[in-house]
Amino acid sequence: MKLRQKILLLAVAPLAVAMLGIALAVRFQATQLAQHERTLVESAYLQSKETELRHYVELAQSAIAPMVHSGRTDAATRQAAMEALARLDYGPDGYFFLYDLQGRNLMHPRQPELVGQDLWMLRDPQGALTIQKLIAAAKAGGGSVRYLWKKPSSQQLAPKLGYVVAVPEWGWMLGTGIYLDDVESTLRQLDARAATDIRETMAWIGAIAAVSILLVAASGLALNISEHREADAKLRQLAQRVVQSQEEERARLSRELHDGISQLLVSVKLVLEAATNRLRLAPAEGAAVAPVLGMALNRLDTVFNEVRRVARNLRPALLDDLGIFAALQHLAREMQGGSHLQIGVSQAGTPRELPDEQATALYRIAQEALTNVERHAGARKVTVALAFDPDATRLTVRDDGSGFDVARMQLDPRRGIGLRNLRERIAALGGQFGIVSGIGGTELVATLPLVKAPARPVASIPAEPSQS
Repeated sequence: MKLRQKILLLAVAPLAVAMLGIALAVRFQATQLAQHERTLVESAYLQSKETELRHYVELAQSAIAPMVHSGRTDAATRQAAMEALARLDYGPDGYFFLYDLQGRNLMHPRQPELVGQDLWMLRDPQGALTIQKLIAAAKAGGGSVRYLWKKPSSQQLAPKLGYVVAVPEWGWMLGTGIYLDDVESTLRQLDARAATDIRETMAWIGAIAAVSILLVAASGLALNISEHREADAKLRQLAQRVVQSQEEERARLSRELHDGISQLLVSVKLVLEAATNRLRLAPAEGAAVAPVLGMALNRLDTVFNEVRRVARNLRPALLDDLGIFAALQHLAREMQGGSHLQIGVSQAGTPRELPDEQATALYRIAQEALTNVERHAGARKVTVALAFDPDATRLTVRDDGSGFDVARMQLDPRRGIGLRNLRERIAALGGQFGIVSGIGGTELVATLPLVKAPARPVASIPAEPSQS
């Protein structure tokens, strides 16, 4: 690691640790505060409801007090008191209930099926003896009791806060209650709001930390930005020079193969043809040699064609003589002749002379693309389109093959080397390279910016060697 990178790391690391510590401390304090607030709200709410219930019970006691204090204990008087209590309700779930001190239900306006039942041993789902708790509180002078009971409006068990008192003259327990599920819902809303506030606070802290770290990092990177740009420029120039050197070497090798080896092979062929003619004129002298010489001629023809093919692949002469479009047409004819592909080449826009490096890059891209289509795509038709736009030159190769996963190909270091090389070559020339592939086929697009081609001497077209 370089010294400047170490200094940058020493500046960023303490800041990141400090912001993390602040975030954890704020989160802990906010959580504690939210829990304390929840406890206070719950306590204040329950106290207010307990006071409200006590007032309700006192109101109910006042309603039946004349009958209780009348001294009459007959069934009619008690029934009148029960009816008076049954009419005292408040809201859909606010009502009064009566039990005797042995746990038998005497009056329940919302659940009349319980009237007359002995509920002394009634237990809630948690195993608590509900009625015994209520009677014990009433005998102790009255008070509030928390328990579970079926809510009439929803027919579901819900937590309930009850307030009960004893009516000792008649041996009754009088009570009422309020369901606490609404309280629980309110408390859950408070908890959700507190959690949201904590998340927003943490997000703000994270954003501030990110901005601070980015500012520090940007300040450090600003010290080296000019050096990095210069280094990148040098690397691009170097890459372009490497590609240019490769193409120059290929052109030199192509000339040597054509002007040297090819001419030698032609001369050998002429000698062998002369020998064959002499043997034909004097068949008695060397009839056995003629078949061998004929085979040699066939093999020399094969070698000669192979040398010409290698020379064209290394550096097609048409690229220098007639331009990129003619070279692409020739490449398509050669590929089509040796495969089942139907290749169409088209041109759009006003043709112009391209710099050598651009023409070579586009030709190599087309060559690599057609080779990949032939080997892997399973396609039947391929179109090669060359477009001379006002500000760029665009090459598009489209096939109707099976396609492939571009993302996986780019991530696999053992595959797609040719495509990566083409992408780097286009990037070195300041162009853009894109490829889209799917079930319907693959489309490859290479775009190079408009650059004025330098003047160059007219290349002489070497004469084709005679094969007669």
